[in-house]
Amino acid sequence: MKPGTLVYEGITRKETPIIIRYPKLSDAPALLKYINALSAERTFILAQGRKFTLTEEKKWLKGNIKNIENNRTVMLTVFAGKELVGNAAIDQDSDAVNLQGSFHIAIDKKFRGEGIGKLLMKLTLEEAKRNLKGLKIVTLNVFVNNPAAMSLYKKFGFKKFGSLPKSVLHRGKYIGNDYMYKNV
Repeated sequence: MKPGTLVYEGITRKETPIIIRYPKLSDAPALLKYINALSAERTFILAQGRKFTLTEEKKWLKGNIKNIENNRTVMLTVFAGKELVGNAAIDQDSDAVNLQGSFHIAIDKKFRGEGIGKLLMKLTLEEAKRNLKGLKIVTLNVFVNNPAAMSLYKKFGFKKFGSLPKSVLHRGKYIGNDYMYKNV
C-alpha cells in the first residue's frame, strides 16, 4: 500500500466531515500532537503520561511506513480537517506466526461517540484482509476497565481467550488486561 492512500471520505454520526487514509511522513507533527494528548489523558493506551518528541514520532512513523509498503502493517489515520482524530493498525507477525496480527486503535476524546471507532475498525480489518497475505488471526488486548472497547470488539466477533490480572498500570492502579482474538 502507498502512504497517503485514501480509504474513506464521509461524515460521522454528528456530521463531522472526515477522511480516513494511510499515513505519510508529513503527518508526524499531527501524530505527535495526537499521541501526546492521549498519553496526557491517560486513556486506555500503554503510554500513560509519557511525552513523546518529534524525533521519536518520525522514527516510529518511518518504521510503520516501511512496514506498510512491505505489506506487513495496515495503518489508517482519521482526519477531521487538518486535525488527526484517530488511528488504527494491524501489525502482522513474522516467520512461524505470520498468520497472526496485532490490532491497535484509539480515538481522540473530543470525537468519541461519533461512530469513528466502529468505522475505523471495520476499514482496518478489511484492509488487513486485503493486504496482509497469510493473515488468519487478529489479536488485541484491552484494559478490563474499558467496557466500551470490549463491547465494540465483541460486536466485530472478537472472543476473549485470556486475562492477566493486575498487569497494567492505569491512572495509578494496577488493573487486568484481557486478550481477545478473531479469525479473519
